[in-house]
Amino acid sequence: MRLSRYFLPVLKENPSEAQIVSHRYMLRAGMIKQSAAGIYSWLPLGFKVLKKIEGIVHEEQMRAGHIPMLMSTMQPADLWRESGRYDDYGQEMLRIKDRHDRDMLFGPTNEEMITDIFRNHVSSYKDLPLTMYQVQWKFRDEIRPRFGVMRGREFYMKDGYNFDLSKEDALHAYNRHLVSYLRTYERMGLQAIPMRADGGPIGGDYTHEFLVLAETGESEVFYDSAVTDLTFGDREIDYDSVEQCQGVLEEFTSKYARTDETHDEALFNEIPEDRRRVARGIEVGQIFYFGTKYSEAMGAKVQTPDGEVPVHMGSHGIGVSRLLGAIIEASHDDKGIIWPEGVTPFHCGIVNLKQGDEAADGACEDLYKALVAAGLDPLYDDRNERAGGKFATMDLIGLPWRITVGPRGLKNGVVELTSRRTGESEELAPEAAVAKIIEIYANHRTPQGF
Repeated sequence: MRLSRYFLPVLKENPSEAQIVSHRYMLRAGMIKQSAAGIYSWLPLGFKVLKKIEGIVHEEQMRAGHIPMLMSTMQPADLWRESGRYDDYGQEMLRIKDRHDRDMLFGPTNEEMITDIFRNHVSSYKDLPLTMYQVQWKFRDEIRPRFGVMRGREFYMKDGYNFDLSKEDALHAYNRHLVSYLRTYERMGLQAIPMRADGGPIGGDYTHEFLVLAETGESEVFYDSAVTDLTFGDREIDYDSVEQCQGVLEEFTSKYARTDETHDEALFNEIPEDRRRVARGIEVGQIFYFGTKYSEAMGAKVQTPDGEVPVHMGSHGIGVSRLLGAIIEASHDDKGIIWPEGVTPFHCGIVNLKQGDEAADGACEDLYKALVAAGLDPLYDDRNERAGGKFATMDLIGLPWRITVGPRGLKNGVVELTSRRTGESEELAPEAAVAKIIEIYANHRTPQGF
C-alpha cells in the first residue's frame, strides 16, 4: 500500500479523553473513531490488525478440530428464559421489542442459542464429540465504558461451545481449548497466563481466565513468577491425545496464578517469597466447563444404548477486539506502538527521504515491488513530507521493520534497515534488505489482511 493513497488520519496530540496507552495510540494512529460511549468505528489500520488477530484465532481453532459457524446477533428472549438466565445480566443486557411486541435481545453470549441449535439437529451419541465456534460482534451495556476497546460496550469476540457425552470427554475439550489458546496468544507475541477464576453468570465448576500482565489491567492478580518462564514454543500437539493436552494444562496451571476473585492467601504464602508477585492483568480470554447446566434446562439430550442423557458442555471465549488493546499495552514505547510480527498491519515500512529524486524514487519502487512479489505487504510512505514527519508516523503506527531510502545511501549502494523494537539499524544492499525481511516473516506466519 502507498501511504499517499491510504486513509490514515493520524493525530499529533494526545486526545484528552484517552486515559491509557492503548486508547491513546489507537486514536492517534487513526485506528478507531468513537461513535458513542464505548462504541467505535474501526478505521482501515485498526480493521487490518483486527482481521489479523481474527485470522490467527480461526487458524488455531481449526487446527484443534473446532468447526466455524456464525449465529445471529439478535436472540429471542424466550431462549434465555428457558435457561433461567434472562434476568442474570441485569441492565448489561440490551433488551429490545420487535414490531410484534416480542422480547428480543442483542446477544452478550450464545450458550442458549447454540444449545437450541444442537437440540434441534443432534439426537445420537454417535454424533459426539462436537465443538463449534464463531467470531461475532457482541454487546454488553457497561455502566462505565472506558479505556477504549479494552472495556467497550460493543466488542468482537470468539465464542466456542463443546458438546460431549461425559464429564471426562468434556474436560478433554476444556484442556484442548487451553492448549489452543496458549498457541494463539504466543503467535500474537503475548504471554497470557491461565489463572483460576470465577464462573460468574455463565457458571461452571472449572474455569480459567487468560491474563496479560499490564499496569492498566482491570484485575489484581497473584502469581508465582516461575509461571512467566513457561512458553508453548514450536511444540506440536496431537489434539486428540487426552494425555498430551492434560500434560500441557498441568504444566501451565501447576504454579500458583489466580485473580483476586479466587485468591487464597494461605496457598500464596507457600510460594518462596522471592517468587511471589502481585500485579495487574488484562483478561483476554476465558474457558468454562459447566456440565449439564444448559442441556438439562433446555432439553439438549442424546440417545445412548443405555437411554437418553443430557450432554456435557463448555464454552470458551477470546476477546478479539480487546486483544488489540492488550497487545499495545504490552508492546509500546513513548513514540508509539510496537507491533509483534504476527499481527502487524504491514510487514514493513518503506520511507523515501527525498520524494522526487529519481534514484530514491526508483529504488523505493523496486523495493516495494520485490516485497509484494514475495507475498508481503509493505507500506510505502511516498508522501511529499519532511523526513522527520515520516519517521514519526512510522514510529507511531509501529511497523516492526523500516527500510529507509535516501540519495546519500544509494550512492554507496545501500539502504537502512531498522528494527522498531530495538532501534538498531544496519546498512544493506536493497536486495539484501528484501531478503532479510522475507527471512524474518518465514518464521512468523501471518494471516492475510486487508
